[in-house]
This record gives sequence, C-alpha cells and structure tokens, in this order.
Amino acid sequence: QRARTQFVQAVADLAARPQSIETLQSAGVVSLLRLLLLDVVPSVRQTAALGLGRLADYSVDLAEAVVKAGILPQLVCSLPEENRYYKKSAAFLLRAVAKHSPQLAQAIVQCGALETLVICLEDFDPGVKEGASWAFDYIARHNPELSQAVVDAGAVPLLVLCIQEPEIALKRIAASTLSDISKHSPELAQTVVDAGAIAHLAQMIPNPDAKLKRQVLSALSQIAKHSVDLSELVVEAEIFPVVLTCLKDSDEYVKKNGATLIREIAKHSPELSQLIVNSGGVAAVIDCIGSCRGTVRLPGIMMLGYVAAHSENLSMAVIVSKGIPPLCACLIEEHEDHIKAAAAWALGQIGRHTAEHARHVAAANVLPTLLDIYMDTRSSEDLKMKASIFAKKALKNVLQKCTYLPALEPLLHDAPPNIMKHIIGQFSKVLPHDSKARRLFVTTGGLKKVQEIKAEPGSLLQEYINAINNCYPEEIVR
Repeated sequence: QRARTQFVQAVADLAARPQSIETLQSAGVVSLLRLLLLDVVPSVRQTAALGLGRLADYSVDLAEAVVKAGILPQLVCSLPEENRYYKKSAAFLLRAVAKHSPQLAQAIVQCGALETLVICLEDFDPGVKEGASWAFDYIARHNPELSQAVVDAGAVPLLVLCIQEPEIALKRIAASTLSDISKHSPELAQTVVDAGAIAHLAQMIPNPDAKLKRQVLSALSQIAKHSVDLSELVVEAEIFPVVLTCLKDSDEYVKKNGATLIREIAKHSPELSQLIVNSGGVAAVIDCIGSCRGTVRLPGIMMLGYVAAHSENLSMAVIVSKGIPPLCACLIEEHEDHIKAAAAWALGQIGRHTAEHARHVAAANVLPTLLDIYMDTRSSEDLKMKASIFAKKALKNVLQKCTYLPALEPLLHDAPPNIMKHIIGQFSKVLPHDSKARRLFVTTGGLKKVQEIKAEPGSLLQEYINAINNCYPEEIVR
C-alpha cells in the first residue's frame, strides 16, 4: 500500500511539470494509473484521478489516450459513492478532457458524466460544486448541442443556486458557465433566463471582485445579444445606471465587458438606445473610449455606431456628447486594422443622416484620415480590405450629405476616382450659391484640379464638372 501511495503521488507530482510529460507518456503511465483508479485505498484512487487530470490537461493526445483507455466510464460509475477529495479530482479530470475539443467533450457526455456532475452540483462541499461547474463550463462552451446536453441534464437551476453561494470562486465559475450556455442561441439563453439568472447576476454588478464582475457582465451580454425581448429583460433588472460604473473600473476586462453589455443592448432598437442615452450611457462610453487603448475600446466604438445608426436624433446625441473626437483619435492612434475599421464605420453611421450630421464629422478633419486608411497599402490583406471598405463607406456616407467645403478641399488632390465623384458632386451643389466658396475654390487650386479630371462624356461626373465650370467666367476656367 505504501508503495502504491508513493508511486501515484510521484506520478501526480511529475504530471504537474511540463518537462516530465513525455517521459511519463512513453512509460505508459495512463494504463498504470487506470488500474490505481480501482484501488481499495481512497487516497490512491483520488491521487490517480488527479494525475490523470494533469496529464489530460497538458495535451489533446493525452486526453484522447485517457478516453481510449476506457477510464471515463469507470470514473463516472464510482463517483457518487466517493469522498469529496475524489469528486474534486474526478471533476478536474473530466474538465481537462473536455476542454480540448467538441469530440472529447462529447465522449464525456456519452459516458453518462453529466448526470453524475449534476449530483456533484448538489454536494454540500463548495469545492465539489466548483469542480462540477468547471466541467460543465468546458463542455458547454464548444457548441449548441453540447450546451443543450448540459441544460437537459438539469444543470442550469443548480448553477443559478451556485451564483448565490457565499464563495467567490464558485460564483465566478457558475456565472462563466451560464455565460457559455447562453452564448449559442436565443433558446439556450431563454433557458438561463427562465431559471431566474438575470436578477441574481444584475445584483452582482457592484461586487468589488473584478474577476466575478467580468463573468457577470459577460453572462448578461450573452443573454442580451440575441433579441430585443432578452435585452429588455436584462434592462428591466435595473442594470442602469450601475453598469456605467464598470466603464471606470481599474480592470480592463471589466471595462470591456461593461461596454460590450451596453453595445449588445443598444444594437437592437432605437428605444433601447434612447434608454441608454437617457441614463448617461453614451457620455460614459465616450469617456471610456478616451481613457483606454487597444481592443478595450472596440465594444464602445461599435456601441456608438449602433446608437447613431438608429435615427437622426440618436446620432445627434452622440455628436452633442462629443463622441466624434475620440473616434477620430482611434483612427489615428490605433494600430490594429479592425479597430480602425470599427471607428470608420461608427463615423460613417454618425454622418449619414443629414447635412448637419455630415458637417460635424467633416469639421473634425477626419475625412483625410479616412482617405489615408482607404488608400493604405501597408495593412494585412484581410484587415486592409475591412478597414478600407469601412473607410470608403464612411467617406461616402459623409460626402453624400456634406456641404462643408473646407473639409472636402484637401481630398480633391488625393482621392481615387470613385470617391472623387462624390466630392465633385458636393462642390457642384454648393458652389453655385456661395460666392466666398467659389473664390476659395480657385485660390486653393480646386478648380485647376477639376480641369485635370478626365470624365466620360455624358457621365454624371461630367455633369458635375460642367456645373462647377458654369459658376465661373470662361477665361478663369481656361
């Protein structure tokens, strides 16, 4: 017995060190530990399960070896009668296998582990509940089918009870599991809602623990993202204005997840966006974008775009809250193309409604920057395409409404033909009615540039050029 205890302890210790894994694997340690899972001594069984868990956690190959060795059925079969230490180790082994792929997670479902894990969720010991929650999380996150299997096993009501327990670690993983169940489909999110999760999650937003707040905000986001109805249920749990405090949190992920939750609510309808505006949400998100860098900014940027897209009034609310300058700053400061693309898209949504909206965007001197992004050849192909498409759309959105000529003037000298058409179109509208603009257009070289453009006879662009030329005496045009 002492030899078996020493052996299994030594293997479990070695399995915790990456440099020892290959040696253990080549020694056929999985089959040796399998025999020790059936040992008469409880501590040997528990340590064998821990060692197997560490091995399976290390690589997909070892996790597959555990499944092929037929270990899961015997582990699951004995679990309900075992002590809490064994249950924790067994739950760790199940989670370690499940994390690698949907196929391995499916193997755990097929061996009947979910029903046993549900029994562990009802255990008196918080550590056993925590271990079971981890296993459910690693199974549910892969796809809707596995998530549905977790729901069918009856885990959701017990996970909602777990988020009400006093232990912070248990609250965190239970909230994370509810998040991963909710993310796949409206139906799965509805199951979580029906179990009464929203009210308990909403109450935890002010909790001082940053890791718990991250998971709570993520779970509410995953519920809200699917539909107007689910978003409204989240809002009715009185998350405003308390969620806005998360945008000032010192933890970057709390900020990001808070902004993501607001974005998921804002995107669905003008009414929900208006509610966010009324609660001071737009101003809070703008401050957040201004105070951070990188991907933390992304959900806030998109949230402003969604709000602005809904209506003229909501777009004006973003403008009045001084939303344009930080979006312009993102275009210049950020190096990641997808963040630039999002900022370009948001500016396009703000500027597309009326001439007044377009003027505010143009007056921020953002059009040359958008043009630079559109023309940039240094970016990676996929991201460049996205960034340039959004920059082009934003330019078009603004140019179609823009009557603010000082912002259009610099573009005349660099813009490609398809953008040039929109710029010339705006000049052809404004110049006939504005003598000061006509004078400036000549002195800045705009009229000269127009004469250099080769347009197809009878085309819309040629009509625009003729309209501009008709504003001036023939000798000036010559």
